[in-house]
Amino acid sequence: MLLPSPGWSAPQLENPVQIVTTRLAPAPVTESESRLVVVQGQPVLLARDAYWVLNERSGRWTRAAWRPRGPIVAAAGDGQRVFLLTTDTGGRQVRDVSELSLDDGAVRWRELPTLPFALESAHADLAANVLHLAGRDPQGALRLLSIGVSDSKSEWRAAPAAPSVEGAVSSLVAQNSALFLTIAMPADRRSRLLRWNAGTGWGELQPLPGQVIDGGARATGQAHVLYLLRDDTATDGARTQLLSFHAITRSRVTLATFKEDAIRSAVGWRNGLIWMQQHADPPAASVFFSEIQPRDTLIGALDWLVIVIYLLAMTGIGLFFYLREKRVSTADFFVGSRSIPFWAAGVSLYATNTSSISYIAIPAKAFETNWQYLTNNLVAIIGLMFVAVWIVPLLRRLDLMSVFQYLEIRFHPVIRTMASALFIIVQIGSRLSVILLLPSLAIATMTGVDVGWCILIMGAVTIAYTALGGMKAVIWTDFVQLFVMFGGALFAIGYIVSSLDGGMGEFLTVAGQQDKMKLLDWSWDLTDATVWGFIFLVLFDVVLTFPKDQVLMQRVLSTKSDREAGRSIWTFAAIMIPGGFMFYLIGTALFVFYQKHPERLNPLMQIDATFPLFIAAELPVGVRGIIVAGILAASMSTLSSIMNSVATLASVDFYERRVKRPDPAKSVRFAEFMTLTTGLVGIAAAWLLSRYDVHSLFDVSIELAGLMGGGFAGAYTLGMFTRRANWQGVVIGIASAIVLTTLAWSLNLVHPYFYLAISILVCIVFGYLASLLFPPPPQSLAGLTIHRQTATELAASPRP
Repeated sequence: MLLPSPGWSAPQLENPVQIVTTRLAPAPVTESESRLVVVQGQPVLLARDAYWVLNERSGRWTRAAWRPRGPIVAAAGDGQRVFLLTTDTGGRQVRDVSELSLDDGAVRWRELPTLPFALESAHADLAANVLHLAGRDPQGALRLLSIGVSDSKSEWRAAPAAPSVEGAVSSLVAQNSALFLTIAMPADRRSRLLRWNAGTGWGELQPLPGQVIDGGARATGQAHVLYLLRDDTATDGARTQLLSFHAITRSRVTLATFKEDAIRSAVGWRNGLIWMQQHADPPAASVFFSEIQPRDTLIGALDWLVIVIYLLAMTGIGLFFYLREKRVSTADFFVGSRSIPFWAAGVSLYATNTSSISYIAIPAKAFETNWQYLTNNLVAIIGLMFVAVWIVPLLRRLDLMSVFQYLEIRFHPVIRTMASALFIIVQIGSRLSVILLLPSLAIATMTGVDVGWCILIMGAVTIAYTALGGMKAVIWTDFVQLFVMFGGALFAIGYIVSSLDGGMGEFLTVAGQQDKMKLLDWSWDLTDATVWGFIFLVLFDVVLTFPKDQVLMQRVLSTKSDREAGRSIWTFAAIMIPGGFMFYLIGTALFVFYQKHPERLNPLMQIDATFPLFIAAELPVGVRGIIVAGILAASMSTLSSIMNSVATLASVDFYERRVKRPDPAKSVRFAEFMTLTTGLVGIAAAWLLSRYDVHSLFDVSIELAGLMGGGFAGAYTLGMFTRRANWQGVVIGIASAIVLTTLAWSLNLVHPYFYLAISILVCIVFGYLASLLFPPPPQSLAGLTIHRQTATELAASPRP
C-alpha cells in the first residue's frame, strides 16, 4: 500500500468552516410569547396581535396586523412556508396544526387534519414535504406523528411509542433518513438525544452538553444537525454554545460559544440560526444571526500543473490516433478495426464500468452505511462467467457494430429503432449527466471553480479526444486512466491509515465496532440491499442486460476473435473484485478518520462531497492533483465510452439505415458530429442537474437505469432464450414493463435496486404470454438463440 513520504506536508485545517455572528435590528416586541420563524426566505417575528417582517435592505422590521388561531406552542418550516402548532386550552397540549404563508404581506392559512390525539410539549420539523411531530400523548408516552403536506388528502401516521423516557421534548430534527429528538433533563442540565429510524426503531445516543433553546435545532447539509444550547455549568462565561452533530459518525463539535444568555427563541435561516436575546431592564430583545461560512480549501499551483498535464495527455492520445489512422471505414471508428487485444479490452471494460460513481459516490455510500452494496460485485462474477460462455459467442457470430441489430434480425426493425433510441436517451439523460456532475462537484469543492465551468472543461476535453481518436483512443485512454485512478485511490487509503495513531489496528477496531465492513445481509426485507436482492439484480443486470449494453459490448466486439472476446470478459471480472474492495475501503477509511476528527467536516456539505473534502483539506500538495486526475480518469473513461457508443448507434441504427447508399467516410463524419452533439447535450443535462439538491447520485443512477432500461433487456432475454417469442409479444411486454415499473416507483414498494429486475421480469412474462396470441416467428432462428444448432443451421445463421 502506498504511504506518504515523510518529506510531504499536508494542510492541517482544524475546521473547514467559521462562524460569523452579526447583530440584526432589535426585535420590535418583547412579549414572551413572540416567536421567530422564516417565511418566503425572510425572518418573521410572530406575536399575539401582530407580526413583523425583517427587511434586509433597510434593516428594519415591518409590522402587519394578524391574530393567530391560538397560542403558538411550536413551529416548523423549510424557509418558504411555516407550520404552526397551536393550542386553545391555555396549556401546552396541541391538537391543531396550520400552514402559514404570506401573499403580498397578507396572511394565508391552511388547516391540516386534527391530530389523532393531543400532544404535550410538542415540537415539529418539515423535511421532504413531510411534517413530523413529537410529543407526549395523554398517557405520557413519547409519540411521533407524520403527515405529507403536499397532498390535501393525507392523514396522520403514528410511529411506535418510544421506550419509557422522562422529560419534555425540546427539539425534533429530521436528518439522514432518521428523526433526532432531544429531551430536557433539568436535573443535570443536559439533553437526552434519541434517534428514530423506520428500519432500526428507537435508539439513544450520547446526551448533549446543555439544554436546547426553543427553536434552536436545525438540519444542515445532508448529515449534520445544529444545536443552540444553553450551558448553565460553563465556568468561562460562555453561557451559550453552537454545537454541530454528525448523524453518520455520531460525533459532535462545538462551533462557537457566546457569552449572551437569556436566549429564548431561535430559528434556522440560510446556513445558520437567528436567535433572540431577552433583556430585563430596560425590556428589550436583541437579535443575532450566526452563520456557517466555509473556509477556502483550494488546491495549489503544483496540483493544477498535474491536472493540466493529464488533460493534455488525454487529448494527445486522441490526436495521435486521428493523425495515424485514415478512418474511411466505420469499423475503424466504431470497433477499432476489430484489432484490440483482449487484455486492453478487459481493462477498458472495467474502466468504462468504473465511473465517477465508483470514485466518489461509492466511497460516500460506504462512509454513510457499510459494504452491503459490494455484494453486487461478488455476485456479478458468476453472471460474467455466463456472459463469457453463452452470450458473447452468440453475438460475435453476427458480426455486429450495434447490438440492437440483433433485435431487428430476431424480431422487427421497429423494435431495434425503439431500443436504440431509448438507450441513447438513458445514456445521455441519466448516465452522462450524473457522471459529468459528480466529479465536477468534487473539483469545484477543491478548486473553488464554479461547478458549471468544471462540467464544461471536463466535457470539452472528453469530446475532443473521443471525436478525434474513435474507439482506439477510447480504449487506450481507458487503459492509462485505470492506473491513474487506482494509484490515487490506493494512496488515499494508505494516507488515512498512516495518519491514525494506532495505524491499521485502530482502523480495523473502529470499523469493526461500528459494523462498517458488514458485507452480507441475508434478510428478506425487500426495501433494503440484501444478498437475495443482489442475486436477483445480477441475474437481470449482468446476465440479461449485458447483451443490450452497447457501451460494454462495443469493447467485446472490438477484439480479434470469439476466444479473445471471452478472455476480455474474464479480465474484466478479475479486476472487478479488488477494485470494488478498494473503493469501499476508501469510504470506511473516511468514516474512521472523520469520527476521530469531526472538526474537519463541513456541516454544509453533501455526503457525496466527503472524499473531495478530504482530498482538498488533508492531502499533500501535488498528491491532490494526482487524485483529482484519478477522479477525472474514472469519469472520462466512462464519458468517452458513452459518447462513442451513442455516436455509433446514431450512425449505424439511424443514419445509415435512412441513406440509400451510405458512404463509410460520411458515416464516420456523422459519428464525429454526433459525438460532439452527445457531449454538448450531456453538459447541458449535468448543468441542469447541478441546480438541484440530490441526496445520493449513486441512488439516482440506479433508479433511472431500472425505470428506463429494463424493458428492452427483457426483449433480449425473450429473443435469446426462447424460440416462441415474436415481435408483437415483445412490444406488449416492453409497454407493460414501463407501466408497472413506474407504478412500483411511484408507490415506493421496493428498494430501487429491484426496479431493473422487475422491469425485465414483467417484460419476459407478459411478452411471452402475449406472444402465444400471435403466430410463431416466420424466419429461421438459426444462430439467434442459445439453443444448440445443427451444422446446417449454423451455416444458415443470419448475417446483418
